Parts: sequence; C-alpha cells; structure tokens
Amino acid sequence: MAHNTSESSGGDDTNFNYSWKIFTSWDYLIGNPETADNKFASNTTNIKEALADEKETQKVTNFRVTLLFRLLANFLIISILAGSGYLIYYVARRSENFLRDGMNKHNWWERNEVNIVMSLLTTFGPMFFEAISHLENYHPRISLCWQLGRVFALYAGNLYSFLIAIVDQVRFTMAEEEEMKVNLTIWQSHMYNRSTAENSTGSPFRVDPADVPRGPCWETLVGQEFVRMLITDTLTFYIVLLINDFFRAVVIRFLNHCWCWDLEYSFPCYSLFDLSGNLLTLIFNQGMICMGTLYAPCLPALNLIRLQTSMYIQAWGVMCCNIPHTRIFKASYSSNLYMAILLVIIFISTLPVIFTVVSMPPSFDCGPFSGKQHMYDVIPESLEMDFPIWLGKALSYISNPGLVLPFLLFLILTIYYLYVTSKTYKQANLDLKKKLKAQSEENRSRSKLEAKKMDEYLEKAKHMAATEQQDKQGNNNLSLKARDSSKSSGQSYLPPPPHIYSGGRGSGLKYSRRPTYTRPPAPRSHLMHGQLPGFPPY
Repeated sequence: MAHNTSESSGGDDTNFNYSWKIFTSWDYLIGNPETADNKFASNTTNIKEALADEKETQKVTNFRVTLLFRLLANFLIISILAGSGYLIYYVARRSENFLRDGMNKHNWWERNEVNIVMSLLTTFGPMFFEAISHLENYHPRISLCWQLGRVFALYAGNLYSFLIAIVDQVRFTMAEEEEMKVNLTIWQSHMYNRSTAENSTGSPFRVDPADVPRGPCWETLVGQEFVRMLITDTLTFYIVLLINDFFRAVVIRFLNHCWCWDLEYSFPCYSLFDLSGNLLTLIFNQGMICMGTLYAPCLPALNLIRLQTSMYIQAWGVMCCNIPHTRIFKASYSSNLYMAILLVIIFISTLPVIFTVVSMPPSFDCGPFSGKQHMYDVIPESLEMDFPIWLGKALSYISNPGLVLPFLLFLILTIYYLYVTSKTYKQANLDLKKKLKAQSEENRSRSKLEAKKMDEYLEKAKHMAATEQQDKQGNNNLSLKARDSSKSSGQSYLPPPPHIYSGGRGSGLKYSRRPTYTRPPAPRSHLMHGQLPGFPPY
C-alpha cells in the first residue's frame, strides 16, 4: 500500500486523458511476445474504460428518483446483513443445545447445520447484493467498490457471529472441564490410596487409559468446527459451480433454438466470471485458515488441497461455461483497495487468536498447553529452560513496560510526523499541478488570441486583395473602351513600349514589369565600336 501510494501523484490526470493513454501507455522494453499481448490487452481495456467513463458522465438522471432507489437498496442490504448474522447466531446457539444433549443423538443435518448455513449465505448473499445494486444507478467503478465492501461486511459479520457462538460453546465446555477436574480428583483418591499394616514392596499400579476420565478439549472442538467449515465451503463451491455454470450453460445451449426469447443475450444468459468476487472469497478464506491454524494444525494442508482442486475445476468452468463481464471497469486504479481489505482481514483473523492466547485458559489434560494458566506462559518457560540466561534477561528488559511504552509513544509520534509530511508534499504537488494547469490554460488562451488576430489579418489582406483586383479589372475595362473608341475614330493606335507608363496621370498609373535599361554611370571610352584595347581600329 505504501509503494502504491508513493507511486501515485495525488492529483487528477484528466488533462489530455486519451493522448496520455494512446501515446505513453506502451512499454518499449518488452521483449516477450506473450508479455506484449498482455500489455496490448491492458491498454485496450484502459482505453475502453476511459470511453465508457466518458459515456457514464454524460448520463442525465432524476436525482429524487435515484435517491429513493438508493435508500431502498441500502435498507434491503442492511436487512440482509442483519438477518444473516442473526441466523448464524441462532443456529449456533441451537447447536450448543445439541452439544449439551450429545451430538450422537442427532442427525447429520443438525450436527452440520451451522457450517451449511454459513456456506449458503456466503454463496447466495453476493448474488442478492448484485441484483440490488442495479437500483442504485451508481457509476460502474463506484458500484463495484460498494459491492466489494458489502460482500466483505457479509463475510466478516458471518464469521464473527460464528465466533461468538463458538465462544459460548467453549465456555460450556470449560464448565464441564471444571466438573471433570473434581470427579478426577475423587477418582484418583479412590484409585491410588490404600493402607497396609507393615512395610512391603509391591508392583506399581496398572491403570488402563480407557478407565481414566478425560475432560472435553475445547481446542479440539474449535478446530473441528473450522475443518467442517472448510469442507462445507469446498463442497458448496463445487455444487454451485456445477449447477450455476455447467448445467445452466447446457440448458441455454440446447434450449436456445426452441425458446421464446434469446437465452444467450437475455435472461438467464451464461454465467459471468466475477473476478473481484472470487478474489475477495480467496482473501477471506486465507484469513479463516490463519485463524483456525492454532486450533487445527492440519488446516493449511487441507486448504492447499482445496486450492489446487478448485483452481483446475474453476479454470475448466471459466473456459467452458463463463463469459467475460460486461463491465470493463476495474475495482481500483491501483491495488490499494484489495490491500486494504487484506489488511482488515489480517486484523480480524489475529484478533480472536490473540484473545484466546491471552485471556482463555487451555484445557487441563490435552494439547501442548495443558497444565498452564494461559497459553503465553509457554514463552517465558521456554526462555528459562531452553535458552541461555543472558537471552532471557535481555528479553525481560526489552519487554519491560517502562521501555515498551516510551518506544510506542516514539513510534506514534514518528508516524504522525511522516503522515503530516506526506500530506504537505501531496498538497504541494496539487498546488504545482494547479499552477501548471493555469499556465497551460493561459498559454491556450494566448494562442487562441494570436490565432484570432492572424485570422483577422488574413481576412483584411483578402479584402484588400479583392479591392485591388476590382480596381485592376475596372482599369482594364477603361483601357478596352479607350481602344475601341480610337479604332472607331480611324486613328492608328500603337501600344506604348514596355518601359513607358501605359496610363495617364493620376491614381491609375501602372508600372511595367520590365525594368528600364539605362547606361551605367561611367566615362565614355575613346575606342570605336568593335575595337579591342591595344589594337588599331582598322
């Protein structure tokens, strides 16, 4: 995000937009034909996007009707978000009742309904959002950003509703563990205590592990829920891909010739490949895996298998059943939008894990943290037992609150200073762009004024040339009339030599085109005509 922000200029590039895209978009250092094809396709998409953007800005809509539809759309979307969160919380609390009764007493749907409901909501919720977004009549790029934000809110709300319900189940399991601790103490007191009248040596007690009561491990419970969610999402993805893409394409292909309307270009048409939605699903899935890895260490391996299989299956679906999206707009001109979503997903994923490590006690008889008050107690214990003493002292000094708090304060002040500095630089950049724009407008107006003056001068010159042409035409007509009158009077008329003025006195005097021949100003020679210097005349 910082790299993208440093590359962006912070101003508008609306001046000569098409000229910049046409003449400066190509990279002349490309030497690979495939890279050249990709660059050509990218430049084509950018130019199409600019043309569509220009077309969208010229639309005229009724503001009141648009505002009414946008309020209705936001109300429907908020209702869907609230309803999905409440539905997940309701089925999770219902699953807690099933847990108290024993999962073996219930059927398959009741054991897995939480994961199935979450998968169905995350699959069909974005489709409802896409249909409702047509009421808002936003710009395609703004509509896409709103769509991503709403889908992200749906995913995050569903995940946190699921986590809140899981926390309630964990608390119920921890209460069972406390009861199990008491029962285990009573069992051990009756199992190992015995009195003898004299000293004797006997064989140790042999206890079958199946006879020892074991408490419910809440880490295993949470890990199983995450594994179920991953498997349910995978199966739901495959089923939706087969039904919504493959069977839909088959029906459209074979029924299009005998249907009342064109199925390919109208409803239902072929399925569109939503690149931004698939990318958001991938980011959310990655955050869920990071969250569940603490409770189920095999979860990344299962997710890797899922990604490998889904990549090939979705590639087959894209090549055979999907068509490109009609909207050519990108989600953003830079990748900061997806980077911001990924940053929020990382925060959402790490927050429950940190809460578990810091505040919740681990199970007393299972897992690597059994017997500890908190999970983070493993760190100082490992430093004390497995590392040198000086390293433990150094880390204890570094983790001292008297040193950590001033360091955090220094970091906050440094970040604030850098933020103010970058804001100042960006404002200076905007001011310079405004000055350049004002100067270009001034030069443009000056060039327009000079062009106007030149046009006026040319019009004046044309007018003067036309006037002179009319005067010349009138003089020619007068000379022709004079010639005809002289012929009619019987007088001979000889034209004047070319070096003599052809007109009389006044404004009609015209000069001959041939210059007058005169002798150069030099003394006359004593030689005779044809005599060469140094030779006699005869």
